[in-house]
Amino acid sequence: MDEEDTRDFNERCAQCSEVNWGLTDGGRFYCRSCHNVTERTREVVNTDFITNSRVQSISKGLKKQEKTDGGCEWYICEGFQLVLKKQVEALEALGVCPQMKDEILCNFWRCYLQKSKQAYCKRPAGETIKSLSGCESSTDVDSDPERPSFLRLLSLSESEGDLPTDCSFASSVSKVSESTSVYSGSVDGSLYLMKNQKEKLRMTMPMTLSFCYMALLWVREPITLSELLRFVVEGHIPYLNVFQHFPEKMKLCGLDLKIFCVESWPVYEEVFNKMHELAAFLDLPRFPDITESCFLHPDMLCMKYLMEANLPDELHNWTRRVVKKIGIGEVDFLTLMPGNKSTRKVKYDVLAAAVIVVVLKLLFLLDDNYEWILSEFAEERNKNNTEGGPYFEFKKWYEVVKHSLDVEQKKLDEEKAKYLWRCEKPLFYSIKNKSKVLKRRQMVVNLQNQFGKLSGSVQHAEKPNPSSFQLSWSEENRDGSCFHGHSLKGILQEKRGLLTAMNPDYWLCTVKLCNEKLCGHLAHYREVEFPQSYHFVLRLFSFLLRIQPSYIHDEVCMIEHKLFNKKLCKKLKYNSVLRK
Repeated sequence: MDEEDTRDFNERCAQCSEVNWGLTDGGRFYCRSCHNVTERTREVVNTDFITNSRVQSISKGLKKQEKTDGGCEWYICEGFQLVLKKQVEALEALGVCPQMKDEILCNFWRCYLQKSKQAYCKRPAGETIKSLSGCESSTDVDSDPERPSFLRLLSLSESEGDLPTDCSFASSVSKVSESTSVYSGSVDGSLYLMKNQKEKLRMTMPMTLSFCYMALLWVREPITLSELLRFVVEGHIPYLNVFQHFPEKMKLCGLDLKIFCVESWPVYEEVFNKMHELAAFLDLPRFPDITESCFLHPDMLCMKYLMEANLPDELHNWTRRVVKKIGIGEVDFLTLMPGNKSTRKVKYDVLAAAVIVVVLKLLFLLDDNYEWILSEFAEERNKNNTEGGPYFEFKKWYEVVKHSLDVEQKKLDEEKAKYLWRCEKPLFYSIKNKSKVLKRRQMVVNLQNQFGKLSGSVQHAEKPNPSSFQLSWSEENRDGSCFHGHSLKGILQEKRGLLTAMNPDYWLCTVKLCNEKLCGHLAHYREVEFPQSYHFVLRLFSFLLRIQPSYIHDEVCMIEHKLFNKKLCKKLKYNSVLRK
């Protein structure tokens, strides 16, 4: 079929001078020898095609073939598609299943474009630029008899990311952008920023990570949201300055920079909440069940975080008891049901960390007193202990972990402080100062190279391979810095065939929970109001998850109220009777 369509096109390729042409899905001619894609497109003669079949070619002239500055017309959704493509390819390199790209994420993206009426849909009557510019009329768009009935987007597996769009809509947007003084490399950059955010779920850079996390959750990959964001910060997943990977003809400038140029690290809460909004917006069905064998189950994550926090393996039995007691390991509790407002949004990594914190409070109280008494008792027992594993000493664990935590935290802070937010590709907000920016950028590069030679600075080493563990502890070390095999016998007693904590007391972080919808938190956390031991444990897990301690504190309060629900109800009833 390609030979028949290309036999009349006898021009030589500009790169390799061969005459060996083929047709892309977008109808453009490409060289089969060097894969160079030209701006020339095939004119569609026969428009008859089978219903629901894939369009293989488009009519000539849907887009301007080339701008005066050497670039081509492109749309914001095309830019985000390229970002998603780069991100999912990075996830595949990390070991994610290949089906996530084209079978999961691509379908989510297509559904979003259709729901947001950017592609795969008929453009509603009256949806024109008239509301944005009084010089255009909606009759021009509605009266076009040859307007395509839907927009088509290339698969995420295709390299060009070319989006043939509605020709009448494109011309309307071009007229508006030309009539205004706002400069933008994309066709719809100014229109995109002027859209009503309440009307549609507008795409943003953090939402690209929401798409990735939603796809990871659907295929139940062993990557939590905190790990995903950490891989972004470490540079393993493209996010900051990702627009540098755009094709050369996709000129990025002016208002486009406000959309694709980010100068802050992604925030856990924002990505998490946008993911749930996206799932509801797309009307997705119930996600695959999170069972006990799934990595995201609290029992599995607790095991991982106990190892990373250098805590005894025996604590896993206690975390499992807490999970079973309050029912947070049930499939219906863990599985995401989009749009169901009655179910709580589960943060799997934060929930597992909070379970460990509650278990530590049950056994060691963490009141800046009882844990040190237990530690002195375990220290004395270890001096006379000749059989079995050593008793767990909270004080020694605190000193070892605090030293490692301080070192890693300082290293992380220094890396963030040294991070160069400016990208290698020069950016300019106006065509007028383009030459000045390019000259200034070249001057900066030359000065950096000269100072680098004078100071003898060494080139940065390659970034290390990503790891699920930030803190590693080996039992082979003879310095006693690994506590995985330590025993909890010194703080437990047997009652009716069950091991229980020697201390029967427990202090609650809060007696009454706040309304999460009104203030955003179940409880308010201020460091000065809580014991230092409790704050240190929160700080440890907040470093591992790269989130604020207050979010772990919220989950701790939720677990405590589920665990001590009956006692809290009796106490509240007793207090109400006293008031009367």
